[in-house]
Amino acid sequence: MPDPLFADPRLAVVYDAFEDPHRPDLDPYAARALRPGVRRVLDVGCGTGVLAARLAAAGLDVVGADPAAASLAVARARSTDVTWLHVAASDLPALDVDLAVMTGNVAQVFLSDDDLRAALAGVARAVRPGGRFVLEARRPAARAWESWLPVEEHRDVPGVGRVDRAFALLDVDPPFVTFRQTYCVTGEVVDSDSTLRFWELEEVEDALTGAGFSVESVGQAPDRPGLEHVVDAVR
Repeated sequence: MPDPLFADPRLAVVYDAFEDPHRPDLDPYAARALRPGVRRVLDVGCGTGVLAARLAAAGLDVVGADPAAASLAVARARSTDVTWLHVAASDLPALDVDLAVMTGNVAQVFLSDDDLRAALAGVARAVRPGGRFVLEARRPAARAWESWLPVEEHRDVPGVGRVDRAFALLDVDPPFVTFRQTYCVTGEVVDSDSTLRFWELEEVEDALTGAGFSVESVGQAPDRPGLEHVVDAVR
């Protein structure tokens, strides 16, 4: 079940207002998708569709998949050039894509070994033999949560008005970290609690191998050195 931040229409429509509009974290994935030989791309956990729409605008055949209907509604309004699928990663159909990507915190939302393995098996089903899968996973050793300080901020969102947001860390029990985001949208207060799992690289590699992928390289996110593993695998 997706968190309210993605599943509640009141929150999904304001999500992007609190993100960096330039999204430098997506640049390496866009560059990877624009390499020769890539024609069809799958964005797993596409959310509000920022990356998928960007790739479609560049001329690629793009599928964006997400289990949160509210986020997909925002994505559909963003682009009509993407095939949007309301589906969990574990239930992905055969799509014959050349490249699948899993960006942001998507890998962290799978909290059990079985959940991760099921999700990666779904991705493997969607990728053609010889196709590639690139995903990022936070490095537990970086202990990023230690820098997650309480935040209170607001944005003026077109079509919505002023939106207030507060962030608070609730619990740290490695590898699990739980936090709360509280939004005030047109006078309504809505909480969204999220738990992320910080996977060890070896756990991610084992799950990929079990799903039928071969890990070819492990790098890091250039805009977040030392914080992320970026894993490039081939089916």
